[in-house]
Amino acid sequence: MEQEAIKDLKRKRNIRIIAGLFIGGLILFTLFGNTLQALTLPKVRTESATYGSLVHTLEGAGVLRPLAEEKLSSPAGWKVKAVLVKEGDRVKKGQKLVTYDSKSAERELLDETTQLEKLKIELQNAQDQFIAASTEGDEMKVRSVSRELETRKLDIRIQERKIQGLREELADRKDLAAPFEGAITKVNASAGSKTAGEPEIVITDSAKGYRLEFAADAALLTSLGITAGTKLEVGLGTPDQQPRLIEGTVEEAGDAEPLTTAAGSPGGEAEESRVLTVTRKTLRVKVEDPELKGGERAFVKLTKRSVQQGFKVSSDAVHQERDGRFIYKIEEQKGALGNIFVVRRVPVRFSEANDSETVIQTDSLNEKDLIILKSSEPLQDNNRVRLQ
Repeated sequence: MEQEAIKDLKRKRNIRIIAGLFIGGLILFTLFGNTLQALTLPKVRTESATYGSLVHTLEGAGVLRPLAEEKLSSPAGWKVKAVLVKEGDRVKKGQKLVTYDSKSAERELLDETTQLEKLKIELQNAQDQFIAASTEGDEMKVRSVSRELETRKLDIRIQERKIQGLREELADRKDLAAPFEGAITKVNASAGSKTAGEPEIVITDSAKGYRLEFAADAALLTSLGITAGTKLEVGLGTPDQQPRLIEGTVEEAGDAEPLTTAAGSPGGEAEESRVLTVTRKTLRVKVEDPELKGGERAFVKLTKRSVQQGFKVSSDAVHQERDGRFIYKIEEQKGALGNIFVVRRVPVRFSEANDSETVIQTDSLNEKDLIILKSSEPLQDNNRVRLQ
């Protein structure tokens, strides 16, 4: 009896050991299977939803260009005698910029003056002939000499007008003067030479001001309320060099070439990228300052917080299909063998966006909810995923 009891105890102990090993094996295989299954799930990158408003930032830079400039050259094509200004000089209206070698014109004027003296002598000869004819009483000769006198007088008047024109031309063309107050932006003239095919002096009209031109997102301009007449702060130089600030006025926002960018499809990284087209406007800002010469580097940087509030998410997280916009969020479900993460599709209403974030409105989202930004595979509602 005692031996049978011992055998029975051994048999029960072996059964317990085998049962324990079997249950342990089941647990081990279950855990291993879950681990393998988790490794095959789509991998996603997420961010937390936050409630607030967007900050819109307008940035643009360029070179100040004059609104009005004039290209000056000698109309006579004379050789340059001296250049009296250099690039960057500020000049007054009527100030001499270039003088020309006018010797040929001066010689021509001298020759024509001598010709006038000759005509006057010929007139005197005709007058003597008229006196002689009158004394002789020859009526025919008197009339002939009288006509000769009138002809000589007409020749003298023509010659006097010609000389006056040459004097005015010489006075106007021997110097090149500034037509208005402004700044010299280019000097092509050099002493002793003629400038062919290009202006000798380029001058800007300071009174007309200067223009800064750059392209900006059309939606951003609308969000900031920037239209023709809007006052903007314009910095001279670069933002990292303690720029001098002056006031500018938006003249117009004209059409610009749209900007095309590639963006991921809502299915995830595995799908082909989409091409997004961003409508842009060319912003033209007028500035006026007595110290400006043109050609200076300038920039605009305007920051403004939006009035509208909502959930702020990265723009990459917002997708759009025929039935509207939506996002994917993560729903965490607790299980006996660990938590699992399930995809939930959430319809949203679009409010506004900047270059990186979008404000959305929805009743199915809370702060700190995890929003899917990227996925290694196309996603659908109720898919299980693993977090990156």
